[in-house]
Amino acid sequence: QVHLVESGGGLVQAGGSLRLSCAASGSIFRLDSMGWYRQAPGKQRELVATITSGGSTSYADSVKGRFTISRDNAKNTVFLQMNSLKPEDTADYVCNARGVTPGLRGFDSWGQGTQVTVSS
Repeated sequence: QVHLVESGGGLVQAGGSLRLSCAASGSIFRLDSMGWYRQAPGKQRELVATITSGGSTSYADSVKGRFTISRDNAKNTVFLQMNSLKPEDTADYVCNARGVTPGLRGFDSWGQGTQVTVSS
């Protein structure tokens, strides 16, 4: 099993910042990519940002220039620095990790999510 534990969510005023963390643990041989998704009530889950094994990043247009994704390979941890937060950023933020187990089987794991609420 590969487990993802998220932290860093909370309530913040518009214009403020939060930093989310997601640590992967368990039977991991290699992490190929990690990312953050978000889902607001009544809306579909959407991709926020991803980072590949090579360090390449991608962002949703709505967060580009405000959010930064990074990772600490030694700790199998990914971060999402969120600045200039807007009320429309309010959502449950969920971490995703893809990679390979020691048995050379692929995995695609999801965390439980951390709530981000931005007040106006």
